[in-house]
Amino acid sequence: MVYNIYMKIYSNNHSVFSLYYHLILVTKYRKQVINDSISNRLKDIFCYVSKNYHIDLEEWNHDIDHVHILFRSHPNTNISKFINAYKSCSSRLIKKEYPSIKEKLYKEFFWSQSFCLLSTGGTSIEVIKEYIETQGMKHDNKKSV
Repeated sequence: MVYNIYMKIYSNNHSVFSLYYHLILVTKYRKQVINDSISNRLKDIFCYVSKNYHIDLEEWNHDIDHVHILFRSHPNTNISKFINAYKSCSSRLIKKEYPSIKEKLYKEFFWSQSFCLLSTGGTSIEVIKEYIETQGMKHDNKKSV
């Protein structure tokens, strides 16, 4: 078996794995409410919630209406349950900690109900990291609430 030189293999008692995912979460109706401060708080919340799901953050970045997240997980992780828990928790906390954001949202919904989740097989992690790192550079002046 041939492995990509960028791929790190992890193991637990019963398996060997390398499970990386690229998650894109978009604000409801693509409302432009994510600035650096909110993005940093969303990232902190992600790290807090992910501990309960055996998920490790690899890369994070944002644009004014969405976030890009590269993470790795264990084979027994229920990814959709984690994403729903994260979206619920982060939405509640962001609206509580940044009350002025509520008036910019649609009926106080922070996240869109849908999300994009991509496995990273076939592409090196470095390529995906570079892509995420460059997100929002076109809109640097617009990253404000």
